[in-house]
Amino acid sequence: MIGCIWDEFSGPLRRYIIKRVGSAEDAEDILQEVFLKIHNNLKNLEDEKKIHAWIYTITRNTITDYYRKNSRMPELIELDENISENRSLELTANLEIAACLQEMIKVLPEKYQEVILLSEFEKLSHKEIGEKLGISVSGVKSRVQRGRKMLKEMLLGCCQLEFDSLGHVIDYEHKEKNCKFCKKKDA
Repeated sequence: MIGCIWDEFSGPLRRYIIKRVGSAEDAEDILQEVFLKIHNNLKNLEDEKKIHAWIYTITRNTITDYYRKNSRMPELIELDENISENRSLELTANLEIAACLQEMIKVLPEKYQEVILLSEFEKLSHKEIGEKLGISVSGVKSRVQRGRKMLKEMLLGCCQLEFDSLGHVIDYEHKEKNCKFCKKKDA
């Protein structure tokens, strides 16, 4: 069965991962880790009709783990004196901004933090979030919208962002030397 899953999902998952991490090499590593998790947990899949959602949940969680694991990299990179400024460090602007956003989410009021985590990281629908939290769908939508607005204001207050034509962050600069959210401090 795992061979059939590989045939059906490897291409779409590879594209999905690359869009989110920006590095083909990291995407391949994540893809291999995803299929290892699928192989190790396939026996736990209760409803084969939900395999698509199950596989994408594993993939999203693996990408989240990748960002968590790499969010400390800027501090480690600064210790290496042999790295030139122009060399690619496999730490993209998107990854660094994602690390900043994780810190910003932690300071959101709890009701906004909760819906942002459920909608953006656990990929629950507004209806599912409403059922889980005991609030209306319109209440969920409102909280998600307000939480995103707060995050945007914090991010734009912290950093000057530069985007490519597709809207991806390609570079950023701190507005202040010691941003309270960003792990990487300007020298």
